[in-house]
Amino acid sequence: MTPYQAFPNQFKKDLKAGKKLIGLWSSLTSPITAEVAGLAGYDWILIDSEHSPNDVGTMLHQLMALKDSSAAPMGRPPSNDPVTIKRMLDLGFMNILVPFVETAEQAAQAVASMRYPPAGIRGVSMAQRQNKYGTVPDFFKGANDNVCVLVQIESRLGVDNIDAICAVDGVDGIFIGPSDLAAAYGHLGNPGHADVQAAMKHIYERSLAAKRPVGTLAPQEADARRYLEWGATWVAVGVDLGVFKAATQALRDKFK
Repeated sequence: MTPYQAFPNQFKKDLKAGKKLIGLWSSLTSPITAEVAGLAGYDWILIDSEHSPNDVGTMLHQLMALKDSSAAPMGRPPSNDPVTIKRMLDLGFMNILVPFVETAEQAAQAVASMRYPPAGIRGVSMAQRQNKYGTVPDFFKGANDNVCVLVQIESRLGVDNIDAICAVDGVDGIFIGPSDLAAAYGHLGNPGHADVQAAMKHIYERSLAAKRPVGTLAPQEADARRYLEWGATWVAVGVDLGVFKAATQALRDKFK
């Protein structure tokens, strides 16, 4: 197993090449569970800080745990906040999924947050974990080209603006949040509703037409396979919390 390398960003290259990249959502905040997940052979593992109690400290420990893994680490900040994104980049994340992007302006802000001036607004630290504390030769020459900017569509406005969002230079991929999209369309807890599926299908069609790879979270196998058939190229097929919960309950049920 070859450890994931930040330079060049192989995940970004594979995403643009249209490879099928199967991932796992990580929300347990534990470096041990992250390390175990990293041994399973996933293409990418997302460390979430929007809907889990992760902060920069716990994310740092999980990144360290994934250091020898072939899975590409991905991080999701709690919001489209340049300061938080800057800190996550300095920790070592090259692939960042920005939640709740509704407009081209918000997508452009996400892109700018992940790039050094003059291309963006990322603050400069000469020695941080992403550049191995200042020991990576020519780090600043390659940093902007190797970050992967992924934006999440999870509202009606985001659906309406999908063409404009896809047109933003520097957006590397589109991600669909089925649960929030279901809530936005008045079907809270039911992402399988026809209205939600139609909205998702529209995002797929418009994104792929703009040559923007599409991903989603689909813990149910039937959903994951359907989205892959629609053209998804990066799909999280499970959540560590759900996997642990299901396995723990199944084991207990054997002895009832």
